[in-house]
Amino acid sequence: MNDSYLLQSRRIEGTQPGPHLLIFGGVHGDEFEPMAAIRRVAKEPQPSRLRGTVTLVPVVNEPAFLRGQRMADDGLDLARTFPGRPGGSITERIGHAASALIRGADFFIDLHAGGTTMAVLPLAGYMLHANATVLDQQRRMARAFNLPIVWGTSSELEGRSLSVARDANVPAIYCEYQGSGICREEGVAAYVDGCLNVMRSLGMVDRPAPPDAVQLVAEDPRPSSGHLQINNPSPMDGFFEPAVRLGEHVAAGDLLGSVSDALGDRVERMHSRESGLVLLLRTFPRVLAGDTLAVILETGAAK
Repeated sequence: MNDSYLLQSRRIEGTQPGPHLLIFGGVHGDEFEPMAAIRRVAKEPQPSRLRGTVTLVPVVNEPAFLRGQRMADDGLDLARTFPGRPGGSITERIGHAASALIRGADFFIDLHAGGTTMAVLPLAGYMLHANATVLDQQRRMARAFNLPIVWGTSSELEGRSLSVARDANVPAIYCEYQGSGICREEGVAAYVDGCLNVMRSLGMVDRPAPPDAVQLVAEDPRPSSGHLQINNPSPMDGFFEPAVRLGEHVAAGDLLGSVSDALGDRVERMHSRESGLVLLLRTFPRVLAGDTLAVILETGAAK
């Protein structure tokens, strides 16, 4: 087995000194807005006007992308496999190569979407880093990206690209924008603007400051916060019918939706465990037991 994996990337070096910003898309193979956006970002900064270096990887997980699925055929979720290992399966080798890029950067952005099964409200997130300087830089990056929600969550989650950045003290944010297997133009445009806004905030490019689009800032230090795949799990295999909309406010106990068997004879009604904003919602009706149906952002943590 080949111990290495070469990520397809584009490196733009400015003619003036400045930081090194790394931007990832396609850590999951079915998240399309990031892939399109990063290709557009590659056409934006002219080296003669760029201070520093930008490294762009539009499709980190090419084997998963070619399958049109979240994961490659080894069944490993790359976003739970970092930092990977050089002699492992394809996902582990990609994780190893991607981790080396993260450690070599000064700042890092990881762009995501809801994939083929989920929709997510546009947000910029970060880990609540123990280093106050790194945390402050991450907060600034997330605000600068200029999506409606800014969300700081647990620094204890492992296996992520951001956990590699955390351990290397590289200020890092991740972003989410819709999904459901659709590459929305508004999401692509928002991601392009967001990346350039962060570059502006880091002093890498000159561009006008945008109107402030941030509507909610929340920080939640609980150990499991930010783990989107453990919330409101389906009690059974079946057909999910939501009773709420993405972005809707719900109270604890409100009906989120129902899961039924093939004939509709058995129906399990799912009620929210929290009060807050519907941040993520399952949009692909077929569910398996344990699949996340919705994530509620508890707005009591909002600032």
